Amino acid sequence: MTDVSAQAPEGNRRLDAIDRKILMVLQEDASLSVAEIGDRVGLSSTPCWKRIQRLEADGVILRRVALVDQNKIGLGISVFVSVESADHSEAWLRKFAEAVSSMPEVMEFYRMAGDVDYMLRVVVADMQSYDVFYKKLISAVPLKNVTSRFAMEKIKSVTALPVPPV
Repeated sequence: MTDVSAQAPEGNRRLDAIDRKILMVLQEDASLSVAEIGDRVGLSSTPCWKRIQRLEADGVILRRVALVDQNKIGLGISVFVSVESADHSEAWLRKFAEAVSSMPEVMEFYRMAGDVDYMLRVVVADMQSYDVFYKKLISAVPLKNVTSRFAMEKIKSVTALPVPPV
């Protein structure tokens, strides 16, 4: 999981102000037509479409998706799971990463600096579902410690990155 730099995408092209506007518009509503995006950023359709294609080819735009309300599909519990490991070998990490990446309940998975080695954001329907997930997690590889923190209320959640100015 590496982050794509807005300063130097593949090919070392810098993003100009129009590219950044396109990114902000697409992050807000990727269902807009190219003509609508072009209107919002001050381009006609063809140059706007070419820029979007370049941003996709350069890996700046990873994919376009629909955002789904987790509560409306029965996934009402969000859990932040911190994991500590006694083993920091490459082989252990590879096995752990493969196991966790295959678990559909895991929405995000990070290797951390500090007192926790890994952090997961997990969504499940209920406590029983979390217990099933937890048992699957702890049986995947040897773990030193697993701490679960249950979110009581989502106060802020955004998907749009704050695109820095040029």
